[in-house]
Amino acid sequence: MPPTPEHILQTGLAFWNSKALLTAVELEIFTHLAQQPGNLADLQSRLKLHPRGARDFLDALVALGFLLRDDDGTYRNTPDTEVFLDKAKPSYIGGILEMSNHRLYPFWGGLTEALHTGSPQNETKGGGQDPFAIVYADPARLREFLRAMSGVSRGANMAIARQFPWANYSTCADIGTAQGDLVSQIALAQPHVKGIGYDLPEVGPIFTDYVAGLGLADRVSFQAGSFFTDELPQADVLLFGHILHDWDLEAKQMLLRKAYAALPEGGAVVVYDAIIDDDRRQNAFGLLMSLNMLIETPGGFDYSGADCIGWMQEAGFKDCRVEHLVGPDSMVIGIK
Repeated sequence: MPPTPEHILQTGLAFWNSKALLTAVELEIFTHLAQQPGNLADLQSRLKLHPRGARDFLDALVALGFLLRDDDGTYRNTPDTEVFLDKAKPSYIGGILEMSNHRLYPFWGGLTEALHTGSPQNETKGGGQDPFAIVYADPARLREFLRAMSGVSRGANMAIARQFPWANYSTCADIGTAQGDLVSQIALAQPHVKGIGYDLPEVGPIFTDYVAGLGLADRVSFQAGSFFTDELPQADVLLFGHILHDWDLEAKQMLLRKAYAALPEGGAVVVYDAIIDDDRRQNAFGLLMSLNMLIETPGGFDYSGADCIGWMQEAGFKDCRVEHLVGPDSMVIGIK
């Protein structure tokens, strides 16, 4: 088969596709259409779109598979965007896309510099304030950020709630719990399990509201603390969801040692991220997520299942294994 430039051009210009979707989320097109489908003129008015670009923009979303257009010209959501991109639904995952649009999209313009310097390209560049400190100091921004984390994690959270052998365990603690979706999904799927969400004190009220809204306040509670300075909660299973990749190797190893110390004999640690395949050839999302950690953090990086198993074994865990969850996410399990 002769060489073709198709893949090169598709990837090189893929930011067109990405920015079209991110802008649609920003404009809340999917939320508007969930309330009422509409034609071109209607949507121009509702979304305040200029006539020059409106039709091309909406039809591009059709061609990309994010909108449907009826024969009479009425635009409506696809089944996926109706469920996951309507802000009025609890299944909304657009928070991570909102954050990507506002923050990550411009920061990735600094990838070349990051590869030369090894330094973050976000708000900290040039001596700016840590973005996480800014977010945690503002309750409204923190709530939005934690909702975004739930959205990007929900599929894997639900898979863990189904796949892990919960029949063998009665308690769990989610370390760096954010809004509390992981421990909540486990409690919803496993009525015999009681859970703890562990995070900084500022997260507590947001966690409590979320858990109460799911009717889980009797089985899921919040524990305030810092996993850098405090001991981890004691439970049968300790979970780290999209946590380890934020930190450098020393911090990763420290957290696994702390988990080992907190668990009872026979207890389990569960780590999940976009685990890179051991041959580092297939999970492009995991590899790109690691570059995102380069952009966003001083030392964070993603890792392979073999890497994580090695760190777990160094901490004392045995019977370690990797299990795929959904999409690019897998979990690594170790037993004390």
